[in-house]
Amino acid sequence: MNRRVAGLVLAAAVCLSGCSMIDAYTFFPDRSIGPPPAGVEERWITTEDGQRIHAWYAGGPAPGATLLWSHGNAGNIGGRADVLLALARRGLRVLAYDYRGYGRSTGTPSEAGVYLDAVAAFDHEVGRGTAPARIVCFGESLGGAVAIALAERRPCAGVAVVSTFTRLADVARRHYGPLGLLAGNRFDSRARVRRLAMPLLVAHGDRDEIVPFELGEELFAAATGPKRFHRIIGAHHNDALAFPDLLDAVAAFARDAVAPR
Repeated sequence: MNRRVAGLVLAAAVCLSGCSMIDAYTFFPDRSIGPPPAGVEERWITTEDGQRIHAWYAGGPAPGATLLWSHGNAGNIGGRADVLLALARRGLRVLAYDYRGYGRSTGTPSEAGVYLDAVAAFDHEVGRGTAPARIVCFGESLGGAVAIALAERRPCAGVAVVSTFTRLADVARRHYGPLGLLAGNRFDSRARVRRLAMPLLVAHGDRDEIVPFELGEELFAAATGPKRFHRIIGAHHNDALAFPDLLDAVAAFARDAVAPR
């Protein structure tokens, strides 16, 4: 997610008077993606409404935690191959997928649509033999909102989010004042985390210029279940996943989340 998201959502809201066409101004998909790097398996997933979702998988077959990764708004999974492999080297299995309209996935993105994509990816992994109790829903920025919504729809071991906001309107309001309220209740993670009972990790860069650090703190404060907060010292919005201490924190959280209680 970047500042264009908030600006275009607001412009669309004004021009279209709250019409669902605002979705077309919320997402910035990138269709360009190369082949998977060595050590990454390519997968295809079919959603409930018939879209074909492109995904990459890394990690070994041994039991352990599986991260179901919902990426940020801009780009696609091709831009995160290094992070995918870095997480796999930390002992995790990782399934990263592209939302509809991103990379090689078919369709056009929408809030309702990306939730369907996440559910399809989850069901796909369970169908391959991974127990829900070993899946951690993981997301960055906008993908954090998707991961939180997924955890409401499917049982999982835990949720880990990075650089994620409370609501899309809260981000827009920080940049554009009262006009930000025109974004409505889209991607309302603050309301959803209050209803989650599984462990939650909220990580946020303290120099985030797109989603202010305070919004990460507010999201964490709203959660009522077991939770932990990780401050990524010196991280901006788009470089948080480049910090080894964050990847270590995610891996440790995932291992703890799937450990027998």
